[in-house]
Amino acid sequence: MLDDAIKKIEPQVIEWRREMHKHPELSFEEYWTSDYIENALKEMNGIEISRPTPTSVLGIIKGDHPGRKVGLRGDIDALPIQEDRDDLEFVSEIDGVMHACGHDSHASMLLGAAKVLADNKDKIHGEIYLIFQHAEELPPGGAKEMVATGLFDDLDVVFAQHIMTTKPLGEIHIKPGAVTANSDQFEVTINGQGGHASQPENSVDPLLIGSRIVTQLQDIVSRLAGPMDNLVISVTNFNAGTGAKNVIPHTAHLSASVRSASAEIRELAREKIEAVIKANCEIYGATYDLNYEYGYSAVMNDEVETARVKQTLNDVFGEDRVIESEMMMGGEDFGAFTENLPGVYILLGTYNEAKDYVYPHHHPKFAIDEEAFIDGVRAHVNVALGLGQ
Repeated sequence: MLDDAIKKIEPQVIEWRREMHKHPELSFEEYWTSDYIENALKEMNGIEISRPTPTSVLGIIKGDHPGRKVGLRGDIDALPIQEDRDDLEFVSEIDGVMHACGHDSHASMLLGAAKVLADNKDKIHGEIYLIFQHAEELPPGGAKEMVATGLFDDLDVVFAQHIMTTKPLGEIHIKPGAVTANSDQFEVTINGQGGHASQPENSVDPLLIGSRIVTQLQDIVSRLAGPMDNLVISVTNFNAGTGAKNVIPHTAHLSASVRSASAEIRELAREKIEAVIKANCEIYGATYDLNYEYGYSAVMNDEVETARVKQTLNDVFGEDRVIESEMMMGGEDFGAFTENLPGVYILLGTYNEAKDYVYPHHHPKFAIDEEAFIDGVRAHVNVALGLGQ
C-alpha cells in the first residue's frame, strides 16, 4: 500500500540520514538531532509535535477513521567511536563520535514514514505516534525516561525495527517472545590483606579469590541454569596489583556483563553470583563490596501482535523475505516499552559484501546499504496502517 508515495520519499530519506550521520550526538546530548527532526516534522502535513524530554521528539498523526493508537519508535543517538570510512562522502564531522549502530537510519526511515502517513490521513484508522527516542545506547536509557512521562500509556501497540549488518540485504527477521536479552552488569571489589609474595600465609590474596570467582561463575551457566535457558556471564575486567612482582595486593576489582532471557533466570543469576562471591571471600577471610545494576529488560514481542505484523510483512514483501529470527543476547532499551505495552520488534537486513557493508554494529567501519531504507519505510507505513484497525 502507498508504494508510489514511499518510492517518491526515498531520496529524501537518504538525505535526512546522511545529514544526521554527519552530525552524530551521544546519548542524552542529542540537541541538534532532535531539533533537526522537529523541523523536518514541521514541514509535514498536520503532525502534532511535542518534546517529551529535552532531546526526544514525539509526533502524533490523527487518522480520519476510528481505530487503535499505534506507536512507531526510532532511536536517534550515536556512539563514542571514531569513524573509519574514507570511502563515504558523508562521514561524521564530530571527532570521536559516529553513528555506528544505525540510529541515523532508524530516524530517517521513521521520518519517511511520517511524511507518507501525514499525506494519507484518509487511510489511517486511529492515531499514529512517531516516537523519536533519545539515549538508547546509555543505561538507564531513553526509552525508560520516555515511558515514565505517561504519554504512551494509552497506546494499543508499539512497533520498532533495527537495521542489521549481520543479516543479508532484503531479509526481514521477526519472532514472537524474547527478541533481546536482559542486559545487566556488576562490579565487585574484593578486600583482602596485602603482603610479601614470599609469605602468602600472612596475607589474604584477593587475586586468588578473584580467580576462583571468575571460574566458578561459569558453573552458574553450566550447572545451575537449565540447558535450554539463555544465560551468559562474562567477566570483562580484572584489575589488581601494584606492578611489583613481589607484592600481594590488598584489593582486586572485577566487573562483568550478565545476559538472560527471562525474569526467573535474571533473578537466579543475581542470587547465585553473589553467593559465589560471598562463599569464596568467606573461605579465605576476605570481604567484598558488590554493586549489581539491572540494565535493559529483554524486548518481548507480543504473540498476537507479532502474528499480525508478520502477516502484513508477508503480504508486503513476500514470505520468502520474512525470516523467523533467533533471539539475540544483546541488549536494547525498547524493552522498557514492551514491559508496559504489547510490542513488536523486527530486524532489517543490510549486509552487502559487494559494497563492503559487512562490519558489525559498534565497529569504526560500520556502514549501511541505503537500499534497505525503502524497506524500512514500507514496513513502518504498512504495519502502522494494519495495526491501527
